[in-house]
Amino acid sequence: MPSENRSRLLYIMKYLWEQTDENHPVTIADIMTYLDGMNIKTNRKTVSDDIEQLQESGFDIVCNKSRQNQFFIGARTLELPELKMLVDAVQAARFITLKKSKELIDSLSALTSTYQAKELNRKLYVDGRVKSANENIYYSIDLLHAAINCGNKVRFQYYENTAEKKRVLKHKGQVYVFSPYDLVWYNDSYYVFGYSEGNNHDKVIKFRVDRMHKPSVIKDKPIPQPKDYNIATYCKKVFSMFDGDDCTVELQCENSLMKTIIDRFGSKVQTRTADCGHFITTVEVSASATFYAWVFMFAGKIKILSPSEVKDKYQQMLQHAIKG
Repeated sequence: MPSENRSRLLYIMKYLWEQTDENHPVTIADIMTYLDGMNIKTNRKTVSDDIEQLQESGFDIVCNKSRQNQFFIGARTLELPELKMLVDAVQAARFITLKKSKELIDSLSALTSTYQAKELNRKLYVDGRVKSANENIYYSIDLLHAAINCGNKVRFQYYENTAEKKRVLKHKGQVYVFSPYDLVWYNDSYYVFGYSEGNNHDKVIKFRVDRMHKPSVIKDKPIPQPKDYNIATYCKKVFSMFDGDDCTVELQCENSLMKTIIDRFGSKVQTRTADCGHFITTVEVSASATFYAWVFMFAGKIKILSPSEVKDKYQQMLQHAIKG
């Protein structure tokens, strides 16, 4: 195919991709006007043959047959409702900086027509959301994924915040040697779980990715995952109220909290009716400060019934808080 023909095909496809959708079809005359603006001279028969060739190559170019045929791009890689959801997710994600959010939304907008792209300029309000200022997190995430997939260790330093809100390197810039196992996105932050060597660790722990300073790959084989390692179990221990030895507790809850109990413990949680206004649930938790804080958050709508030692410990913590 002569280079002129290839260029014409590319320009036609570009025009259709950017300027058409089901609500904005174009005619062959429109395409010829566009090509003329690109200094490409053609005729109706040639443009019609080009469109047919693009269709035969697998591009979904739909033709509305009428007195004057109209053409538009049909199926796209991502449809407009899918793009809208992705744009909302980008805007809502705290770990994505404002600058990167705009870049990602611009990239998503390029996947549809200019008309539909205007609908992606969405004003999503997320209560209290503060965007990250760390532009390097995207490279850190990519590096950690690569290390996990290739079976390598990583090294890095780690940030913490002082009482004066200054960001400083933890333990005076100590270098961590780490075998990454899994990346987890929780509460709008990325965490990496793995085995940390030395540094008073020598165990599986987590690090927040946006607090890692200059991570780099070490061409060493990682420490194998412990036999009892399970990412779902570790997430429950770290992020929920299961960060200690399990125990069975009975809780009396107001009926309005059933959705809360199901959200926290799953749809198969064991419950029974207590009275017309309450139900009792039996759950496995850790009698930790996290658990007691969770109960306290509901201002009396959840009461600990048993075991007595858990109930007594909760009352002692409340009395201690009152005495200050």
